[in-house]
Amino acid sequence: MQFGIFTVGDVTTDPTTGRTPTEHERIEATVAIAKKAEEVGLDVFATGQHHNPPFIPSAPTTTLAYIAAQTERIILSTSTTLITTTDPVRIAEDYATLQHLSNGRMDLMMGRGNTGPVYPWFGKDIRDGIPLAIENYALLHRLWREDVVDWQGKYRTPLQGFTSTPRPLDGIPPFVWHGSIRSPEIAEQAAYYGDGFFSNHIFWPASHTKQMVQLYRRRFEHYGHGSADQAIVGLGGQVFMRKNSQDAVREFRPYFDNAPVYGHGPSLEEFTSQTPLTVGSPEEVIERTLGFREYAGDYQRQLWLLDHAGLPLKTVLEQLDILGEEVVPVLRKEFAALRPAHVPDAPTHASQLAAATPEKELIP
Repeated sequence: MQFGIFTVGDVTTDPTTGRTPTEHERIEATVAIAKKAEEVGLDVFATGQHHNPPFIPSAPTTTLAYIAAQTERIILSTSTTLITTTDPVRIAEDYATLQHLSNGRMDLMMGRGNTGPVYPWFGKDIRDGIPLAIENYALLHRLWREDVVDWQGKYRTPLQGFTSTPRPLDGIPPFVWHGSIRSPEIAEQAAYYGDGFFSNHIFWPASHTKQMVQLYRRRFEHYGHGSADQAIVGLGGQVFMRKNSQDAVREFRPYFDNAPVYGHGPSLEEFTSQTPLTVGSPEEVIERTLGFREYAGDYQRQLWLLDHAGLPLKTVLEQLDILGEEVVPVLRKEFAALRPAHVPDAPTHASQLAAATPEKELIP
């Protein structure tokens, strides 16, 4: 079981002070948060991809490569790589390069994002969102697995005798998660390729997430990749913690009330009752997270959103300390005790390389 955090990289005014960080400060904070995540023992740091204010992660591979140079163990990932509006050739090249620079400590999550205007900015039509995701990933999948590719599709120029460089590290393509909140077509796509499915259900009730994950698991088995309970599932989440739950609610409320996306909407109490957002004590976060297994089954990756809504860096680092010291160690133990032996771990470069390398005969 992998535990980590993801960021959307929003630049948001702190509602308690009225101060808005600069883009430079937000970028530097992202690096500091990733390094802290490794320090406290988390497994994964993931960043989104946005091309519009008020977000700063427009170049995730640049950021992740910089973080890779300053860390040793943590897996670096994306919480969204825009498969619809980023050319698959560029994805193949950029992330293979990151794979080499990080010595395999990376994977990525494909998604369509949640910013409609990004489509025309990159010459695409939002009405083609699902077909773009399907066609572009089909090409990307081949670019990492075939040395020479001839290809023709609907949404980009044809390729003739094309070789994507550099080739994947050790001949092992980066592991891919397909992220979706609401699209069954993406769950189907993940199942078809035997890839991971990440249900970032931070805005949705458990009943919806259950439907999406169950669809993916059924189709994963249908395509012959293993039994349904062996499918590779990841979940999103949001937390804010203090020793006492009342203190957590009091401190987080102004950030929630003014947050991008859900601010000035449902109350904090309504949102925490209907979505995975947990605001309270470490014990409450542990209990709530263990409950995800009831509707998602035994899953492989849990990522939380911490650094959003204008929360200051100091507060985010404190949240990471709580996760690393009080929450994740308990969750590791509890999830490990519950998981059947035949349910696999989340794939890593090392595990994929071991599976692809025939055992050498022992010389007597």
